[in-house]
Amino acid sequence: MTPTLLPVNSLARHFAPLHEALAAAAREVVESGYYVLGPGVAAFEAQFAAYCGVDHCIGVANGTDALEIALKACGVGPGARVAVVANAAMYGTTAVLACGATPVFVDIDPATHCMDPAALQRVLDADAKPHAVIVTHLYGRLAAIEAIAAACTAAGVALVEDCAQAHGARLGDGRKAGSFGDVACFSFYPTKNLGALGDGGAVVARDAGIAARARQLRQYGWTSKYTNGLAGGRNSRLDELQARLLSLMLPHLDGWNAARRAIADRYATGIRNPRIEPAPPSGEDGVAHLYVVRSPDRAALQAHLAAAGIQTDVHYPTPDHRQPCHAGAYDDVRLPVTEAHAEQVLTLPCFPEMDDAEVAAVIDACNRF
Repeated sequence: MTPTLLPVNSLARHFAPLHEALAAAAREVVESGYYVLGPGVAAFEAQFAAYCGVDHCIGVANGTDALEIALKACGVGPGARVAVVANAAMYGTTAVLACGATPVFVDIDPATHCMDPAALQRVLDADAKPHAVIVTHLYGRLAAIEAIAAACTAAGVALVEDCAQAHGARLGDGRKAGSFGDVACFSFYPTKNLGALGDGGAVVARDAGIAARARQLRQYGWTSKYTNGLAGGRNSRLDELQARLLSLMLPHLDGWNAARRAIADRYATGIRNPRIEPAPPSGEDGVAHLYVVRSPDRAALQAHLAAAGIQTDVHYPTPDHRQPCHAGAYDDVRLPVTEAHAEQVLTLPCFPEMDDAEVAAVIDACNRF
């Protein structure tokens, strides 16, 4: 009989304490008669904007739609160039291509897995500089966002933050993910640090003009009902049920993030094996959406951990420029750090409900490898 694995993430354990409250909220939605873009969506948009420290939030259907809408709200269209990393599972690249734009791939910092500011600067200094930059706060850790934001401002290039894995990550001065760029995007997929019970996403912005365009773009580009005045619109609306559930869970987010961070810090200090490179400890700039180590012996490590009853995953095995759908398109692109990481990264279990014994078991298994 196959032993039960400690999962990378357990949504059943995560949502269990909230079952009654979530069910009650769902019943209220069913009885309300409002199901799409109702008062619950408006309330969540206001709450989440305040949480992020911005003025505007626009609920959309998912995080990838959020990226596409954000880019279009910043004027990205056919023929534009957008700088983006290639180690984040095609989400940013998919949005760029959906705009008819061209991705310009930027290598990553080997320590953070996020966009390398020096590599970005070389792209910004090129003759054909990009119209926009997507900076992804990967695995829940803020990228070098102050340096990247300053470089984009100096170059006159729009900055889009991809915060799909970084809800609540913040700098020491309290500024949170989503408040640094011209516009920012979130996913509320169930596995996210703030996850719905289905798909959902949001665009957040300080600028009223960008927010207004995003709000139009999520609903066909309407300037008024049934009048499509803004090109590039789509049907991408957050539904009332998910908004109500997210409002209920938002007050728990900081506590969940603290629990994730504590687990990640135990891994960072406890894993002592020359064949495994743990992620470094972080402050509040990291919310440990995923805890990712690197190992030149990844396949053997993954098999070893599975034999010890520990599930792992790979986030992410194939860089965007090497995806089969792009065969031949980016053969000349070389991203040495991104490509090396793709062959070595391995995700360990990390979710708020893990207990001390489970964390210790993961550390012990890694150290016995």
